[in-house]
Amino acid sequence: MVAEIQTAKVDHVQILLVCAIFSILFFTVYLMKTNLTLISLAFAAFIMFYQLLSARGSLSSKFKYGARLPSPFAAIMITLPFVLGTVAAYEGFAIWESPARIIILWGMTITFWSTLMFVPLAVYSKFREDMQPEPATYPTLSVLVPAYNEEKVIARTIEGLLDANYPDKEIIVIDDGSKDGTLKIANRYKNKVKVLHKENGGKASALNHGIAFAKGEIVAIVDADTIVGRNALKQLVKGFSTGKNVAAVAGNIKVRNRMNWLTWSQALEYVAGIEIIRRAFDFFGSITIVPGALGAFRKTALEDVGTYHKDTLVEDFDATIKVLKSGFVISGSTTSTAYTEAPQSFHDFYKQRKRWYRGNLQVLTRHAETLFNPRYAFLYRIAFPFMIISMIVLPFAGLVVIVTSIYEVLIGDWVFVVEMFGLFIILQTLMSSLAVRIDREDPRLILFSPFLVIGYKQIVDILLIFGCLETVFRTKAKWTSAKRIGT
Repeated sequence: MVAEIQTAKVDHVQILLVCAIFSILFFTVYLMKTNLTLISLAFAAFIMFYQLLSARGSLSSKFKYGARLPSPFAAIMITLPFVLGTVAAYEGFAIWESPARIIILWGMTITFWSTLMFVPLAVYSKFREDMQPEPATYPTLSVLVPAYNEEKVIARTIEGLLDANYPDKEIIVIDDGSKDGTLKIANRYKNKVKVLHKENGGKASALNHGIAFAKGEIVAIVDADTIVGRNALKQLVKGFSTGKNVAAVAGNIKVRNRMNWLTWSQALEYVAGIEIIRRAFDFFGSITIVPGALGAFRKTALEDVGTYHKDTLVEDFDATIKVLKSGFVISGSTTSTAYTEAPQSFHDFYKQRKRWYRGNLQVLTRHAETLFNPRYAFLYRIAFPFMIISMIVLPFAGLVVIVTSIYEVLIGDWVFVVEMFGLFIILQTLMSSLAVRIDREDPRLILFSPFLVIGYKQIVDILLIFGCLETVFRTKAKWTSAKRIGT
């Protein structure tokens, strides 16, 4: 075990990329000649790193009690982007006397403020994961595959699981009343796989049905369109060996059908989100979503919180929050990889993201008391406030920026717009490069970095805004799914 820890090495390319990212951030402030903004960013960095130091040796399993108010750090997380933006706007007005320029600067400041905390944690989290030794023994594992009308993909998923390297596993396919040939195809593997059939009741119902038959100490969830890596299950369960308070581990989901601009952009979004943002939550033991494509729970922990709830469109998000609220730690693994189909058309992309975003807002509403209850530790202090910012605040800020930028171009101030977007495209490209380097992914993904600033980002922002408006106006939420390609 000691030898394994000693062989872990620091990737100097990752360190260089981190330095470059922060250099671009402060160079941007320097170009704007905004001293107050520089001071504000330094203060923000101090607050962030103080929080990181205070978290050493303490994860989300430690309950704390106190007044039912937002935590001081949560208040800082929510207000700091606006403070930074306001300071930048104040100095920008003094320099340029242009309200439109101020709005652009404010919006971009809000969008990229989280870089201060997430980027350093991405590198540290990767180093810490590489140091983790292999467990002496592996617990029994039950793999659940809920399936509804998945005849194009179910065979590949089952074969991938059968080929997966794990000493003691059972595979349970739950056919949720499929109307196509899903059940017939699954039954071909009955000599190696347990196949259950039930009336259609939704994915949450299918998962709960499978849990009732599961014999493993650990329950892994795999979507019916997902192909797991050869060592994915071992790497997933390895995450539980860091402590008995680890109740779940999230896998590393990758897009396998990189066929066009849309799927390549989604592939980069997955890599950047997992390797930069999710790693920050892993540091605090508070990853907020154990994905249905690949994730695992201790069976007892999942049963104690009531398993999956069918009243939300994103049962995986809801179950994860319930486990965190029970005081457990949820970690992530980037070496446990699984490959899923992403929507290839805008129509299917819209259907998938509409369900995701409406469901996410349902869960935020369902667990809204988390924001005011210090009992929930880092979920209360960090994770929940960030979800509110990213799902509600940032989409509106991004839309305001793009509309204002178009206006500035139309009135002839295009040089400023090009400069600002150019700097932030460089920043996003460096962040994407860091994520790709950490994940050892295809370098071609980096070429799609500009679209996470212009193009793809606006599509996602608009869909998030639609989700917010539909939630406000109480539009009925429906389960939607993308068309399976069978790549």
